[in-house]
Amino acid sequence: MHFLFTRRSLFVKTLLLVFPITILISYFSFQRSHLPEWYSVVPSRHSNDNAGHATNVIAQDHKPGHTDTTSSAEQNLHTPALVQAHKPSHGGDVSKPKQIQTHTVSSPAPEPSATQTVDTAVFNHNSSHSNESFTAQNSRTSSNSTNLKESVSHVNDPSFRKKQIEFWHSFEPLLAGNDPECEPPKRLGKTKEEGFNPSNNQPRPNLLEIPRIDIEKMQKAHTKFVDGINENSPQMIFTPGSQGLVSTAGGKYLPVFLISLRMLRRTGTTLPVEVFLADHEEYEPYFCQEVLPSLNATCVILSDILESVPHSVEITHYQFKVFAMMFSSFEEILFLDADCFPIHNPEQLFISEPFRKHGLITWPDFWASSASPLFYEIASQSVPPMTERASSETGELLLSKTTHQRSLLLATYYNYYGPTHYYRLLSQGGPGEGDKETFLAAASVMNETFYATSEPVQPIGHMKNDGGIDGSAMVQYDPVQDYALTQNGLWRVKDNSVAESPRPFFVHANFPKFNPATIFDQGAPTKDSNGKDRLAWTDQQRTIKALGIDLERIFWEEIKGTACEFEDKFKSWQESQDICKNAEAYWKNIYGTSRTRRAPRVSQDR
Repeated sequence: MHFLFTRRSLFVKTLLLVFPITILISYFSFQRSHLPEWYSVVPSRHSNDNAGHATNVIAQDHKPGHTDTTSSAEQNLHTPALVQAHKPSHGGDVSKPKQIQTHTVSSPAPEPSATQTVDTAVFNHNSSHSNESFTAQNSRTSSNSTNLKESVSHVNDPSFRKKQIEFWHSFEPLLAGNDPECEPPKRLGKTKEEGFNPSNNQPRPNLLEIPRIDIEKMQKAHTKFVDGINENSPQMIFTPGSQGLVSTAGGKYLPVFLISLRMLRRTGTTLPVEVFLADHEEYEPYFCQEVLPSLNATCVILSDILESVPHSVEITHYQFKVFAMMFSSFEEILFLDADCFPIHNPEQLFISEPFRKHGLITWPDFWASSASPLFYEIASQSVPPMTERASSETGELLLSKTTHQRSLLLATYYNYYGPTHYYRLLSQGGPGEGDKETFLAAASVMNETFYATSEPVQPIGHMKNDGGIDGSAMVQYDPVQDYALTQNGLWRVKDNSVAESPRPFFVHANFPKFNPATIFDQGAPTKDSNGKDRLAWTDQQRTIKALGIDLERIFWEEIKGTACEFEDKFKSWQESQDICKNAEAYWKNIYGTSRTRRAPRVSQDR
């Protein structure tokens, strides 16, 4: 009896001790569960370990990545005049931040061999795009996703939207208050399409005319805006620790985006995607509420944010990109044009050098820089040599808001006044004039580091009669492997015999758009001169072979699948006929069967 009594007493005492603790734990769990999901009490990966408080804004002057024990002298030995991993040195201290914040040290990811073999096991050819398939994919844990804290977008959460509008209310006056207040630069001609040559320091084109008084006005407005960023900048809102992809689409570009999204999901990534639409007219309920969510993608109506503040500048076309990036809920962003897709899992780019060190990665265009010398005068920068790097191709762009908030805000300024002033200052009518040069220009002015991938972009398409390439897509290369080469002094852009090429990573199918409602028009890349169906990508066989897979066939699986599944669903297809029939006929003529033959399943590039 005594023994039983003792045990009962012990049980009662234990119960009295545990029960209050359980109640407290339940209470705090309830409180936390009712916080907005985009609000995190976990410090950002970029925050100092000693800064234990949470934040939903940027640490302004924080530099990304790892502590580099290499001396500046040793680094300079590996950095030629063509500076790709660039800490800008042009100009005075107009853009110098007040102080530089130190960053925490983390273990660097292993860099690939400079001669790493191209990985041919890229796509999951058995990928299905139903809800069930995506859920199954999402349940798997990628070994490369240890830093991924958020797997969904919170961009449309009411509490998050409120914060975004508050940010826009504070930032828009800084844009509007620094209007250039002068006429647009006068064009004296158009830049020639000069291919980039790192050995030819040709004269920089100078094809704009601006009165001296207007140059001074623009310089004053620019300096005032930069000072405003440095001294009292409104802080961007994002979900701490989040990574994701951002794009812009709508109207005739929405079918193209869906095809690219399906190609993205073939790589095995489950990263969330935010696609920004201009306004409610571009919002298509079926796709935004059913189809895209099944692929972990979210529609965002940009006008809901922009029109919350009256502004005189109309935001259109090329300007959408920077605003989509600025209003995205992700801390770290891979922006892809609607017609661009990766052929490897892009999650690895977020966790590897050069992104962990530099926080901004760009890719090259075919052309030499065509920025006007007047831009550098207005921006208080010295004029860089023409050999420094190629112009930018921003169908793909990787950026950290934590490390590059100021660059993104200045790029927004360049785009806000882009159609009237800065697009022509940065391109002078060169190929693709628009947002493409604004990002590196802003990073240079704000003295924030970046890595410009050096491996030249390659076209794929058809051979022209004159021996040139009639390209319908561009292939961009792996920046991780490119970085491994350049850090060892191997610059293939200067001599392509020094090492094997990095693997292809992105395909930008930019001209014409591979929209099944329009791609079969006469003269499209799918027709020969006699109007007979043909493959779109037959020339540049070395590049096509380096893709490691029959990429065009896989691409057409998704084009045909989209055409036949959604023929009567897209608004922009309402006036078109036989979209599925034409896609199936093309498939049969090229591949010998009207039914898509799924290739064997291969391991995913995780």
